[in-house]
Amino acid sequence: MKIIKYCALIGVVMAVLLPMNTMAAKPVVIGLQGPITGSWAYEGQMAKQSCEIAAALINQKGGILGGRMVEVRVVDDAGEPKTGALAAQRLVTQKDVVASISTYGSSICEPASTIYEKFKKVNIGYGVTAVRLTQRGYKYFFRTCGRDDSQGQFFADSVPAKFNATRIAIMHDNTAFGKGLAEDTKRALQPMIDSGKVKLVYDDAVTPGEKDFRVPLTKLRETKPEVWYFTGYYAEAALLVNQAREIGITCPFVGGNAAINDEFVKIAGLKIAQGCYMTNEPLPADLPYEKAKEFLKAYKDKYGEIPSSPWPIYAADALNIIAYAVDKTGSTNSDVLADYLRNKVDGAPGITGPIGFTEQGDREGVPFYLYVVDEQGNIVVSK
Repeated sequence: MKIIKYCALIGVVMAVLLPMNTMAAKPVVIGLQGPITGSWAYEGQMAKQSCEIAAALINQKGGILGGRMVEVRVVDDAGEPKTGALAAQRLVTQKDVVASISTYGSSICEPASTIYEKFKKVNIGYGVTAVRLTQRGYKYFFRTCGRDDSQGQFFADSVPAKFNATRIAIMHDNTAFGKGLAEDTKRALQPMIDSGKVKLVYDDAVTPGEKDFRVPLTKLRETKPEVWYFTGYYAEAALLVNQAREIGITCPFVGGNAAINDEFVKIAGLKIAQGCYMTNEPLPADLPYEKAKEFLKAYKDKYGEIPSSPWPIYAADALNIIAYAVDKTGSTNSDVLADYLRNKVDGAPGITGPIGFTEQGDREGVPFYLYVVDEQGNIVVSK
C-alpha cells in the first residue's frame, strides 16, 4: 500500500514538474522581417544569415534567462510596403514572438512599424535611416542603424572638399529612404550653397525598377557636375553608373549607404564599379570590436565570406540587444523591454560597438566613412 501511495506521489510531482521543465525549455522567439525575396533579396538573405549566426553564438554560451535558447522566426516582406505591413501582422499575431527585427527599407518599415505599435510589440529597424521614423512618438520602435541627416552632413563635410568640387548633382529614387537622404544632404549643403562655395546643378529623381535611365542621365550630363551623389538603392545604382559612363559622364560617382555592395559590383561590372564611392556606416571588415571578430569568424566559417554591407550586421545587433534586454530585465513584456531600451540600456556590447538609444529610439553614436571600390572589386575605406 505504501509503495502504491509513493508511486502516486511521484506521479503527481512529475505531472507538476514536467510542464515547468517544458516551459523553461521553450525558446525565446525573436521575429525577423526582411526582404528574403524581391529586388533586395541579397540584403535580406544576409540579414537572415546574420541573425541566425548571432542567435547561435548566444545559444552556444548557454542562451538567456537561465538557459532558454534564442530562436529566429523569419517572415518575408519582399521589400514592398504593403507586404511589409502584412509581414508585421503575421508576426504580431504569433504570441510567442517577443519582439521583432524590422526591416530593410524605410518605406517598408513605416507601415510595418505602425502595425507593431498598434499591437504594442517592440520592433527594431536595422536598415531604415529616414529621419521621420523616430519623430512619430512611437513607444515601441527603435533602430540600430544611423539616420539620413547624419549621413547628409557627412557628405557635405567630406565629399566636396575631397574632390575639390563646386558643382554638385544629387539624384534620388523617390523612395522614403532615397528622397529623405537627398533632402537631408541638401539641407547640410545649404550653408555652402549660400556662401557660393558649391552650386547644386542637378536635383531630380529616377523611377525605381526602371532599366533605361538615359533620359535623366542626359539631363544630368548637360549640367556638367563635378560630383554626382545618388541616394537610392544598389540595383538602380549599378545600372545608372553603367549607362552614365556610356554617354560620357565621367565625374566621380558617390552612392549613399544603400547604393554599393558586392551585388552592385557584380551588376555594374568591375571595370565600371572600380573608383565608385559611397558614404556609409563602417562595413563589417572595419569593425574593431571583439564581438565583431567573433561574429565575422562564425559567419565566414559557415558561409565562406563576410557580409558586404553593414545592414545585416545591424540586424544581428538588433537581435543581440533584444536578447540582452530580455535577459537583463528577466521579462518578455513589451512595456518592460521598451522602457529598458529607451531609458536604461547604455553601452550594451554589440558587433557594431556599444549600443544605446536616444529618447526617440535612435541609435547613439553611429559614425560614417567614405568608401571606394578598389581595382579588385573590394569596398575599402577611401584614403
